[in-house]
Order: sequence, then C-alpha cells, then structure tokens
Amino acid sequence: MNVLFVLENYLPHIGGVETVFKNLAEGLVRKGHNVDLVTHRIKGTKKFEVINGARVHRVSCFGSRYLFTFLSIPKVISIARKADLIHTTTFNGAPPAWLASRLLRKKCLITVHEVWISMWKELGDMSAFGKIMHEFSEKLIYLLPFDFYVCVSHSTQMQLQRIGKGRNNSAVIYNGVDYAHLDPKKYDGGKIRKKFKLHKKFVYMFFGRPGMSKGVEYLIKAVPLIKKKIPESKLLIILSRDRAYRKQFHNLMKLIRRLGITQDLVLLEPRPYRELPNFIKAADCVVVPSLAEGFGYSVIEALEMKKPVVASNTTSIPEVIYGDYVLVKPKSPEGIAEGVGMVYMKKTMHAKRKVFTIEKNIRKYLRIYTYLMHK
Repeated sequence: MNVLFVLENYLPHIGGVETVFKNLAEGLVRKGHNVDLVTHRIKGTKKFEVINGARVHRVSCFGSRYLFTFLSIPKVISIARKADLIHTTTFNGAPPAWLASRLLRKKCLITVHEVWISMWKELGDMSAFGKIMHEFSEKLIYLLPFDFYVCVSHSTQMQLQRIGKGRNNSAVIYNGVDYAHLDPKKYDGGKIRKKFKLHKKFVYMFFGRPGMSKGVEYLIKAVPLIKKKIPESKLLIILSRDRAYRKQFHNLMKLIRRLGITQDLVLLEPRPYRELPNFIKAADCVVVPSLAEGFGYSVIEALEMKKPVVASNTTSIPEVIYGDYVLVKPKSPEGIAEGVGMVYMKKTMHAKRKVFTIEKNIRKYLRIYTYLMHK
C-alpha cells in the first residue's frame, strides 16, 4: 500500500501530533507499506530525506506554516499520483490533501485532534481579530467533505458530530504511546534535583508548549497560592520557545515578573525527547492545566512515570486519565493550587491503568485504509 501523509509539521518538530504520525508512518514502513510525507520546511532541515523508511518531502514556506496550505499544493498533487490514499490532519495540511484527492480521485481521510469551533474566543491571548480568522478558517476546513474522519478520543468525536460532521463516517482511534520510552526504572531524577537544588523541595512540573489551549497562565497564577500551602515547593517548567509561540512565551515571562515569583520556579528550555523522562522522574507531581485536549499525551507520560497528575476536568482528560490524579476546574488558579495541595497530602483519586498501544493504533488505521480502498 502507498500512503501519502500531508502534515503541516513533522520531525524534527516535536509535539503530540508529530509523535502520532511518526509512530504511524514508521509502523506502516515496518509492515512493508510505502510512506511519503509532505510537510512544511523549518530552518535547518533538508528538502528531502528518509527517516526510518518514511520519505519526507519538505516545502519551503518562508517560515510560515500557514502558507503551507497554498505552497504545498504542487508537491502534494505530484506525489499523490502514486498514492493509494491520502491521510492528513487539522489544520493547514487539510486543504491541499483534500484538493489533491479530488483532482486525482483518491480517497482522503483526516485525523481530528480537537474541534475548536465556538471555542476560539475562550482560548488564550490571541487578538479578537485573530480568533475570528482562526474560527473562520477552521469552519472552511470542515466544509470540505473528507471520505473518513478519525478522532483521537470520544470527546473529539462528540465535538465533531456537534458541528454536523462524521456522523456516519467517523471512528475513534486513540493515539499510540511509546511505553518502552516511559519505563521509570530507566531514568534517574536525582541528578536533576541536585543540579537545580530541588532535593529538599516539593516539585510540581509542567512541560510542553505555551499554546492557546494549554492554560499555562493559570498555573503561573497558582504559584503564589501553592507557595502558601507548601512553603518548600517549586515549579519546574519546561516551556517551548518555538517561533509560533513567541507572543505567548513573552506574556508568560511578563506575568512571572509581575507576580514576583522568579525564585519560586525553575524555567528550562525544551529537552530532547529521550531526556524528558528524567525530568518527569525528578518531579513529585505533574500539572496539566489545559483548557482543551484532544488526547493528552502529557497526562499519560506523567502517569506512566508513576507521577500523580493534577489536570483540568475538560474534554478528553477524564476519558484517558488513570493512576493517581486530581481533576480540577479549568481556568482556575485556586483549583490548581488546591489540586497540588491534595497531591502533597496524598489525597488523590485512583483509577485502573489504561493502555494505548502503538500497535493497536496502526492496526486500526490499516483497517480504515483497507475499507476506503475497497469502498
């Protein structure tokens, strides 16, 4: 089978979506399928390379992933001619993938991580005009009739069906998790605690990007409240400084200075994928203050490292969470502080472990590919 992925971001850019498609693409190659990916070219990357068997074609977009929607069209159409089907995801890769599928009469499916229609006004510090334009662009994507919709959680599927899409042609496929990478026995958090003078502290942690839906500002506002509850506490925060999140990052730095909490946190730049578990191991708990999550990789990563999680009671998080956890009200610094205090007092909830394997993820996608090719 020849599969073409059209994705606005791919390796070496790392995030939840990139991880999903890395696992899927490389898994398909291992099973003997041919995989091409068209993605937007970020600084320092090659126009073409083969990564673990997957052929990666990068399109120069003048540093803007938004321009990928338009500038990728010739490359997508060219490679799609040899593809059996096309697979894309929201947002900027969807229009060129759909257009190529219609011009060449190929089946096209889309993986939906979150549906933000009617939610943009509640997300982050984007300007009012920016929110209107993003909501308008998202609505345009869902006007395109894809052959099949894959949702990464039942929460996302309900969001999709609420806007009238995927009622008869959608399925839930949970993202796959690299459990071998998340074995707590393989990592040592002691060196991290020693290096950053955390050995006598209660350490609560956040890692990820300061995206509009991640709610990092509410965690920052919770720091003084947590300090009152747990004087010997410190926030360990690993925060992306990617160009796409420059404004959000600077706003968070202003907030930290305004609250006078510089000494109450350790702010680090993103760590390589293979090193991150050492930092999770060093923490006493992980905080996921998201306003919305399609799946919630950081929740699973923390729980697999045997760390309690304080997370927002929103969208997919209650669906995937397990282990020791506390669910709190979204957008609530007081709720976050209360949740961290409950972890400190060992008063968490507990649920049986849930498993989301990469192999099951690949197997389910292959069933849908086969169904579409014979439809």
